[in-house]
Amino acid sequence: MFNVILYQPEIPPNTGNVIRLCANTGSALHLVRPLGFELDAPRLRRAGLDYHEYTRLTVHDSWTDCLAALSPGRIFAFSARGRRAHVTVDWQPGDALLFGPETRGLPTTLLEDPAITDSLRIPMRPAVRSLNLSNAVAVAVYEAWRQQGFIGA
Repeated sequence: MFNVILYQPEIPPNTGNVIRLCANTGSALHLVRPLGFELDAPRLRRAGLDYHEYTRLTVHDSWTDCLAALSPGRIFAFSARGRRAHVTVDWQPGDALLFGPETRGLPTTLLEDPAITDSLRIPMRPAVRSLNLSNAVAVAVYEAWRQQGFIGA
């Protein structure tokens, strides 16, 4: 249904949770190297449980390789610096949702890449900095899927 991209993820349990989320929503997961862990890390397996077999997972050696695999298509980057809220997008099947590494978010050079359709934010109170990565992915993917009438559920 959708493509979730984790750019240089660092924390195994977050990626494991996103694997499980993608299995449950029918989304494909794309990981862009370098990864902050090995894919067989015990914490990754524990968080993803036995959902790996239900998830279309692709690991890309670079952002360029990821773009080539998804092109042409709309790519929405999620950032605290995003221009508009994620709920304002008219989500379409095949759209890609891009998230950055847990400790630093997406680099400015990536946010300015012409392949990025738009940068989005998830609304939150001003006194806080960010959501946990896997929670942010869940909020965004479920909104996109809701707009599609939860097709496949």
